[in-house]
Amino acid sequence: MIKTVFFTNLPTEQAALITCHAPAHFAVETHPAALSDEQKIALLKEADMLVLFPGLLSHAVLETAPQLKLIQLVSAGYEHMDLDLCARLHIPVANNGGTNAIDVAEHTLALALGLYRRLIDLDRSARSGTWDEVALGLETRTIHGKTVGLVGLGHIGRRVARLFAALGAKLLYSDAIAASEETERELNIVRCELPDLLAQADIVSLHVPLLPSTRGLIGAVELAKMKGDAILINTCRGSVVDEDALYQALSAKSIAGAALDVFAQEPTPPGYPLMQLPNLLATPHAAGVTRDTWARRGRFVFENLQRAWDGEPPLAQVR
Repeated sequence: MIKTVFFTNLPTEQAALITCHAPAHFAVETHPAALSDEQKIALLKEADMLVLFPGLLSHAVLETAPQLKLIQLVSAGYEHMDLDLCARLHIPVANNGGTNAIDVAEHTLALALGLYRRLIDLDRSARSGTWDEVALGLETRTIHGKTVGLVGLGHIGRRVARLFAALGAKLLYSDAIAASEETERELNIVRCELPDLLAQADIVSLHVPLLPSTRGLIGAVELAKMKGDAILINTCRGSVVDEDALYQALSAKSIAGAALDVFAQEPTPPGYPLMQLPNLLATPHAAGVTRDTWARRGRFVFENLQRAWDGEPPLAQVR
């Protein structure tokens, strides 16, 4: 049996949607992520594999479990893992391999449409019976014919590109690593530097991991380069955006709006200034979480654990 420990903050029903994909030769123990370090150390003493959601584990716990063959994250993000320590302990770490990319991409499109079509305002207008000027269309827009700039073209960015392309958008992207020529042709997307993307795009959508190089990537200087009628969408990590600078830009209406699924502090504090703005659309870090995502993630998790057990390099290894 392959002893596998799963630390998670998911409710029991959701955690089971992942662990139900474990083959019979996996002995899976699911425990709350909120356990103390001492409790986690005891549980990992004889474990072969570790699954995490969220991907957070202290140094003290990591250092007592060097026998782990793989730390498998159920999430795409890995910013809370000490990858240098894992490397010194020779424990590979893998993320979810883009298995939630479908969910995040669809949510990104929903946020763009929510802002462009003023869906919250239209709903309010219809329910109140006022059918006010928002319903006349002077304050709504279509995606067709607009330029969408994707900051990051990984698993999620590529799926977002396909969705916007289907609606007739022109596509640009900025990424430290260029996509292959074949991918660029397939997506009909053009690579450019971030300042050029910001200046040209009607919709700027962020799809980068949170790294030292991407923290505060979109600040006052970058926001000032955007068009006055452009919108910003963030479904990656809150700290990629300087939220104070975004508040100033939205307050001054130097950009038309923003849609955020992620924030630097989650939940946001009561009375958080950004949340008071009418040109902000907010969701509570829900982009990658749908009923359908857990089966995809669960299948990938246990297929990847099996690879590690068989001595093969794990897929989606981040260190």
